[in-house]
Amino acid sequence: MKIGQWTLPNPVFVAPMAGVTDRPFRQLCKRLGAGYAVSEMAASNPALWESVKTSRRVNHDGEIDPIAVQIAGADPEMMAQASVFNIHKGAKIIDINMGCPAKKVCHVASGSALLKNEPLVVDILKAVVDACRPLGVPVTLKTRTGWDKEHKNALRIATLAQDIGISAITLHGRTRADFYQGEAEYDTIKTVKASLSIPVIANGDIDSPQKAKYVLDYTGADAVMIGRAAQGNPWIFQQINHFLAHGEELAPPSYLQMQEVLLEHLHAHYQFYGEYTGVRTARKHIGWYVAQLPEAKAFLAHMNQIDNSADQYCAVESWFNTLIQSEQ
Repeated sequence: MKIGQWTLPNPVFVAPMAGVTDRPFRQLCKRLGAGYAVSEMAASNPALWESVKTSRRVNHDGEIDPIAVQIAGADPEMMAQASVFNIHKGAKIIDINMGCPAKKVCHVASGSALLKNEPLVVDILKAVVDACRPLGVPVTLKTRTGWDKEHKNALRIATLAQDIGISAITLHGRTRADFYQGEAEYDTIKTVKASLSIPVIANGDIDSPQKAKYVLDYTGADAVMIGRAAQGNPWIFQQINHFLAHGEELAPPSYLQMQEVLLEHLHAHYQFYGEYTGVRTARKHIGWYVAQLPEAKAFLAHMNQIDNSADQYCAVESWFNTLIQSEQ
């Protein structure tokens, strides 16, 4: 599929997730088969642009194009300014967040809270598209099915977005009120896809090759976007691509393959965040990678006491060496 002038290599994407899809993780997912990756949510408030957090989020050194940056906010002018700011930092696609259900986002009337205010949605979409169009940068939208089950307006929002000039829409099959509870529904995505001419990307509870194929077939969506199922499992992208192409499952990664990828991830993570923050933010990634492996609970209890990168790296390497020996 295409987003603006960009042709993407496959229809399996990694979703933007705050605190997860940083540059090292996005690069790893792309190397392991993700056709497209969107950055963590970047603030539209100029007062935050020089913060350490935002500086990291707009660092795209070595990243494969097209670099896509998600912005969040409720002020049309600020959102337009944030788009231009991020384009100057390397963004080739701007994605507007109208799907985040987090309270700290919705309390400032951004994210999925915007779904309650359709005139403001229109103003934001127009402001961002108008700011990006002269620079040749396409704009996409990520949203939900509505505010709650009684107020589903995804089709209306999607139609407005297409008319304004949005290049593609990602639709999570839940309302804001659902948060991440229950099961995602795909009927709304199917309806939206049937009504639009721009690409539609399906999101929500896609956690296996079989589920990805089902969602693509059922909704007619142009692509699927993988969120939580990629945490600690970046192999899911190549597994889905292989299944879509050949109708057969790839073998799960061996302990050796898991070790190699996790150590590569840790090395890039430490370089990106530095010693203090790198060690502490790596813990959640390590936890996701090993959660389902033998004796993981005891290992993680030890891991969470380690406070330097060298010992953390060595502990992971050593623990996997034990698993690799048991596999032989």
